[in-house]
Parts: sequence; C-alpha cells; structure tokens
Amino acid sequence: MRVDPCYFCGRPTFPSKGIVFNRNDGRSFRFCRSKCHKNFKHRRNPNKLKWTKASRIKAGKEMTVDSTLLFSARRNVPVRYNRHLMEKTIQAMARVSEIRARRERAFYKRRMVGKKARELALARKLVAENEHLLPRMRGSELRRLKEAAAMEVGDVAMEVDQDERIITKRKNKVFGGEQRKLRVRANGDIDMAQEE
Repeated sequence: MRVDPCYFCGRPTFPSKGIVFNRNDGRSFRFCRSKCHKNFKHRRNPNKLKWTKASRIKAGKEMTVDSTLLFSARRNVPVRYNRHLMEKTIQAMARVSEIRARRERAFYKRRMVGKKARELALARKLVAENEHLLPRMRGSELRRLKEAAAMEVGDVAMEVDQDERIITKRKNKVFGGEQRKLRVRANGDIDMAQEE
C-alpha cells in the first residue's frame, strides 16, 4: 500500500481517498481533500498559506534536514518479492517512524526554548506601557496589607476583595483546611474571624 503525500498541503493521502488530477502532459497530482484541489485550481501558492506543510517548513516549524525523511522518498526500483525482506522492511518502517517521532519532539523542544521568558517579557512590557490603566492603592493600605500578611505564618493563598479589603488565607491541611479572614477597615482596625 503506497501512501502518497498531498501535492498541495503535504498530508498523507491513503489509497481510495482524496482526488487525483491527471494533466494533459501525463503528470498526476494527488490531493487529500477538495480544499487542496480547489486551492490548486485557484493557483494559490502553498508557501503563503499557513496550514500547508510547505509554509511550516519555510517558517522553520518542521524538520527539513534529517536522515529519516529520506526513507519516504519514492524509489521506482523493481524488487523481487521475498518474505524475509518484506518482514524486515515492515519492522524498519516502524522503527523509522519511532525515531522520526522522537527527533520531531526534540526539534519542537529546541524550537520552544525561551518561549515562556519571551511571553513574560511581552506581558511585562504591556503592563509597563499601560500602567496608567491599572487601579492604584495608597501606600498606607499597601503597608497595612503587608503587615497583616507578615503576622500570619505558614499560610498558602491570599485573596483580596476590593470593596472591603478582605484578605483570605488558607492553612495547609491534608483533610480540608480552615480559613482565616482578616478584615482591614478604612480606619486601620484589623478584625480576625475563623471559619471551618
């Protein structure tokens, strides 16, 4: 069974699936679906459409230079049928696909190195540029909140409610956790209440 790649997008096209277009000069084009066939008829460039394999390769998102990619190249060499040769070929195909998958994962990891840091830098830049849109807290309120947080040791989560300035802290426990709420009033008083 020969699995040919789609001429337009590069996806595998299995036998009896897709469309085959035979041109007058004898050349045949195999398409995986009507979407690819229509784009081919409209003379669209696959390099300029982001969903095609060609554009992914051009953008550096796919492996291009690898020894495992040479195995899928078409070879028009007639070979006499041999059972042992067929068994070895099928085992080699499975092994090659396994090696290719591992190399593709490594390629993806190398390509994504530093992505989190870049996203964090972009987010910080966005916040710095639009700082005037963020709500402001007075210095005295921030100091009171820090002092109240410093009083409680061993707490995990801290939530601030904007209307009453309620700080909720949860203790680490295996079977549920008790909650402590600190209410910071406008005049500076701190009320403590425990909830189960």
